[in-house]
Amino acid sequence: MGKSAGKRAPNVQPVKAIAAALITALGMKLFFVDFMISEGRSMIPAIMPGSLLLINRAAYGLRVPWTERYVLRWKQPSAGDIVVFKTPLGETAVKRCASAGEEGFFALGDNTGESCDSRSYGFIRNDSILGKVVGIR
Repeated sequence: MGKSAGKRAPNVQPVKAIAAALITALGMKLFFVDFMISEGRSMIPAIMPGSLLLINRAAYGLRVPWTERYVLRWKQPSAGDIVVFKTPLGETAVKRCASAGEEGFFALGDNTGESCDSRSYGFIRNDSILGKVVGIR
C-alpha cells in the first residue's frame, strides 16, 4: 500500500461556499446596502454624532461603484429625503434634500447653525448621490 492511499483529498465545498458568501456580501455592499457612522453635528436632532446609518444605495438607481455614473436611474431625491452624497470638495456628506430638480438637488443640514451644505457649495448633481438613509440607530 502506498503512502498516499491513507490520505483523503481536501473537501473544497466549504471553500466554495465561503467564497460565494463573500462575493455576495461584497456585491450587496457595493450596489444595494451600506452602513456608515455619522461624524458631524449638521443633522442634529435627526441624526446624532455616532449614530449608525443604514444606506440604500439603490434608492435612486443602479450606480457603477467608485464612479459618478449611473447605469440606470429610476427616481430622483424628494424634498425631505436624507441623502448621502459626495460634495464638490470630494467629501462624503449626509444632508436633507430641501428641493430637487431634474439634474440635482439643494441639500441642507437640519442643524443650520453648524452645517456646511448647499448654502456653501451650491447645487448637488444627482450623479453625486451615493444613497438614501433608510435607517438610523
